[in-house]
Amino acid sequence: MSHLLDLDHITVRFGGLKAVDDVSIRVKAGERRAIIGPNGAGKTTLFNVMTGVVRAASGTISFDGANVTGEPVHKRAARGMSRTFQITNLFPRLTVEENMRLALRGLSPRKFSLFDSGALTPDEEARAHRALSLSRLQERRGAQVREMSYGEQRQLEMAMALAAEPKLLLLDEPAAGLSPAERVIVADVIRSLPRELTLVLIEHDMDLVLQLVDYVTVLNNGKLLVEAPPGEIRDNPDVQDVYLGKARAHA
Repeated sequence: MSHLLDLDHITVRFGGLKAVDDVSIRVKAGERRAIIGPNGAGKTTLFNVMTGVVRAASGTISFDGANVTGEPVHKRAARGMSRTFQITNLFPRLTVEENMRLALRGLSPRKFSLFDSGALTPDEEARAHRALSLSRLQERRGAQVREMSYGEQRQLEMAMALAAEPKLLLLDEPAAGLSPAERVIVADVIRSLPRELTLVLIEHDMDLVLQLVDYVTVLNNGKLLVEAPPGEIRDNPDVQDVYLGKARAHA
């Protein structure tokens, strides 16, 4: 498989702090990759660099064969990047269907039209249907978002990202704040996504994430600590030290 995403010696500075320090990651087309690490490891900053929210101080980013290092968010999205965020970013007083309509209109050249009816085209309707079906929300189209459980809201955020029919989907802590039952549902949604969709996710729940991915990148203090298949990560002594070292020191 070819590399869909290539981060080459990426460094991000906030003042004197190196939030990401000379990190290189290569993600193959169709791969499912997890980026894990303790709080402050640089995971979300790295996501923000991938999508163009944050500019790298040095290094290059290639996506789908193109150098996108200096491209803004909307151009990377147009190339096929889509993401969710740690905190849900929805319109709570609107329905599921209305949120999906806004997501799809945001992708359309008609979004600035003053004379358009706002109705979705047949193709957009089909995309909304597919995304809601993948996210297991097809029966909830008429539900108002503020009346939905937090787990369902996370599913809706995934559906809105999937509506763009991306080549690369980035999920930032999709199970954060969910109950055990909701985690099972979200994990099943992620597991059932088409294998041709390349997936990169951040997640603190190691038990969850190791069931979902093909490969794991571990960050610590902004640096790349180790990369390995899931079966090698749990028992890796460096990973154990990062996650359990402080507890051992105070035991």
